[in-house]
Amino acid sequence: MKLLTHNFLQCHVKGVKNGYPLRIEAVKIDERTADYDPDFLRSMYQRLDWKAFREGAQAMGCGEGLPDEVGEELLQEDGFLQRFHHALLEVCLEEGALVCPESGRRFPVAKGIPNMLLNEDEV
Repeated sequence: MKLLTHNFLQCHVKGVKNGYPLRIEAVKIDERTADYDPDFLRSMYQRLDWKAFREGAQAMGCGEGLPDEVGEELLQEDGFLQRFHHALLEVCLEEGALVCPESGRRFPVAKGIPNMLLNEDEV
């Protein structure tokens, strides 16, 4: 699971009001090469929750060099875009879990796929 995917997932357990962002518990992380497209990165930045993305990147060991806040000038800097690209698209959570910040419910991640299915009593 890439951090791009993680940034859009949340906990939908019945009664949970604050199910975002899910905390990452990484057991196995893999890296895969992805095509570098600065325009795509600039576009995706506008759709991301940067704070959640940065926390996820730190949990997966690829947060080094990612600032607390990003301004327009950084979105034009190739060095920053390369680090952003790597964390967003090349680092993948293969095994581990995503944890709801409110309920503590763990959603397993196996072979890079998060299992977000709820039990009957959670719907």
